[in-house]
Formats: sequence, C-alpha cells, structure tokens
Amino acid sequence: MTVAPLIGLLLGGGALAWAPFLAEDARPRASERRDKAPGEVADLPQGRTHYRWHGEDEDAPVAVLIHGLTTPSYVWDGVVPGLVDMGYRVLSYDLYGRGWSDRPPGAQDADFFLTQLVDLLEALSVAEPVTLFGYSMGGAIAAAFAARYPAQIEKLVLVAPAGMGGFPTGLTRWMRDGGWTGRWLFHLLYPRQHRRSARTAEAEGVSRSYARMQAAEADWRGFTPAVLSALRGVLRDPMALEHRKIAKEGLPLLSIWASEDRVIPLEGMGVISRWNRASVQKEVAGAGHWLPLSHPEAVVRAFRDWLWEDGEI
Repeated sequence: MTVAPLIGLLLGGGALAWAPFLAEDARPRASERRDKAPGEVADLPQGRTHYRWHGEDEDAPVAVLIHGLTTPSYVWDGVVPGLVDMGYRVLSYDLYGRGWSDRPPGAQDADFFLTQLVDLLEALSVAEPVTLFGYSMGGAIAAAFAARYPAQIEKLVLVAPAGMGGFPTGLTRWMRDGGWTGRWLFHLLYPRQHRRSARTAEAEGVSRSYARMQAAEADWRGFTPAVLSALRGVLRDPMALEHRKIAKEGLPLLSIWASEDRVIPLEGMGVISRWNRASVQKEVAGAGHWLPLSHPEAVVRAFRDWLWEDGEI
C-alpha cells in the first residue's frame, strides 16, 4: 500500500472513531430552549436547575418528586394534581443532564444527585421533612437521600424503583461496562435506541405528545453522556445498604410496582421486602414502566390507600 491510501485509511478511521462524539457536540444546548421552560431556574453550585412548584398553599406539607434516568420532571405531570388535591405543595425538578437543567461534568453517582437535591432544597428554603417520591432511577436517588438524611424524610414513596440489581441487561450492560469502547458504542447507538423506546411508550398508554417529548431528549447535547454516566454511577450497584439503613431508621416506605414492567421487573418487590420487612408494596395491574405517565391516577390511589391503611387520612 502506498503512503497516500494509508494516510487516507487512517484519517477515515479516525473520523469514524470520533463521529459519535462530534455528533454529540453538534447538538444544541438545553440552555438554548430554557426561556420556554415552565417554572423557574435555580442557580446552584453545580449548575442551573429547572424546577416547578405546584399548589398555592405555602404552609402545606411538601412532596418532592424525583424523575428517572431519561424522562424529565414532566413524567410526574399526571400525578401532581392528585397530590395537590391531597393537600401537598409539590416540588418537581429536572436532574442534571436532563430536561431544562444544566449538563455539568462529573460522575453521576449518588453524591452527584444528592448534592443537587440538597442544594435545591436549601435554595428554596425547604427545611421541614418532606415526602419524597422517586421514579425508576429517581427511586435509587430517593433511597440514597433517605438513608443519608433520614431526619429530612416524612415518608418515602418509590415508583418502579431502580436499585434492586439486574438493570440494565444485554448490550446496554456491556456498553456500561465496556470502558472507552463501550462509551463509543453507546454514543453511536443510544440516541436511536432512546427514540425507538419513546415511540413504544404510546403502546403502554403514554400520550403521543409526551412520547414525542421523550424522544426529543436525545436531540440535546449532554443527554446521552448523562445517561451513560448514571448507568456507570448511581445505577451500577444494588442499594441493599441504603434500604437497610432506611429500615433501621424506621422511615415509612411504600413501593409501587407495574405488573408488566419490562425494565424494572416485579422481582424487585421481593428484593426490597427482604431488605426492609416493614416496607409496603403495591402493584398496578396492566401497567408498564411508564407508570407515572400511563397510570397517574393509580399511583396517587396507591399512595392515598397506603395513608388510609396507616390511619393517616
């Protein structure tokens, strides 16, 4: 092979190697659309965080909602009215790397997300114990927060929660554990995989508008790296220690599961029961992993029934 073709081959291979990362850098920043965001933005030490208050009574007990790995705070839109009707003032916010919040660098481990929540609660002067809801990855974050700051928790509600082990599986697990090669392949494949998954949400009862919003998350810079970083961080290991600490502290814990969930299977119900025998488990029949978007009334009903069974309402 002469020198010129060899140089061409090397340059072509280099371009291919960097193509997924160049495509990521070419995507627009979330800050470019922030002026259209509902709610407000808090300037926190790690970055700007988009949040919304729901409910007019500033003296009402506070419920804080943490979303999951890929779906921003709008995943709670159907749940919020029911909680407000129950007398809560509700705070929802976008985790870093998602929605209208910033994409700060750093490993997205439990400390990363707990710092964001601690900073946000301090910025908003929320000092009293809160009822903390966590969906999917948000369930892992909520459990980590409750274990570290039990005095700040009134009640803990986990919806299709991650942190029980066994997630992710298949190629996604290989990419998570595959070092630089896995990172390259994840950047290459994940945006299309995410959009395809969002399209299937309609079959599980999610409205078309929300399915389109979910698919569009992959169009924004920093989203794909954030997903991979969280898979390698807060979602890597089971949270047995955190849940046993929650049990030791005697924090009231409700877990709500989806009977047809193919992302976080029902086996997790048994796992969390072994870690915390005082926890209460409820199952929503016919629901998949999009539970808060597809069956919001069932989520609120499960929470209300739990309070009623405990004699609180």
